[in-house]
Amino acid sequence: MDTEKIVGGSCEGCEAVFEFGKKKLLAIDTLPDFEKTEPKLKLTGTVFEKDGKTPVENVILYIYQTDRNGIYASKGNEKGWAKRHGYIRGWIKTDKSGMYAFYTFRPVSYPSGTEPEHIHITVKELNKNEYYIDEFVFDDDPMLTQKERDELENRGGSGIVQPRLKDGILTANRDIILGLNIPNYE
Repeated sequence: MDTEKIVGGSCEGCEAVFEFGKKKLLAIDTLPDFEKTEPKLKLTGTVFEKDGKTPVENVILYIYQTDRNGIYASKGNEKGWAKRHGYIRGWIKTDKSGMYAFYTFRPVSYPSGTEPEHIHITVKELNKNEYYIDEFVFDDDPMLTQKERDELENRGGSGIVQPRLKDGILTANRDIILGLNIPNYE
């Protein structure tokens, strides 16, 4: 990895991508409180090389989100970035076909109601430092105004997902293109 050139620019909290501890990362992860919280949500997709066609294996994705009260919930014993990100977070490592899936629930906007519902995401690929891409945001969220849409950078491709009810769970697909609109990416 070229330590002189930071891919993606500064990224507060991106090092949380490494806080999975001894957990064996798989292509599927279930976030805390999934079983007891509605509406349930499955985020799924494929991670591709910059060409947008070649699937990539062994990319780590880290996500974190608010609870249904709009806060980054804590239990009081959090360490590292969990103190800020809360405990509703998860990690996957893409499989040979570049696929990933997170089982979680739909978050809500912050209590201030000033931002659309969103789920933060950080990428760690081989031979690159960790970097953030556009958050998952929901096409049907009334807080996702045209102004908000226009301000998205499309880092990694569009983060706007369209949740559809499938087998009793909201399912949203987002393919990720490594390096797309990421500063200093080669």
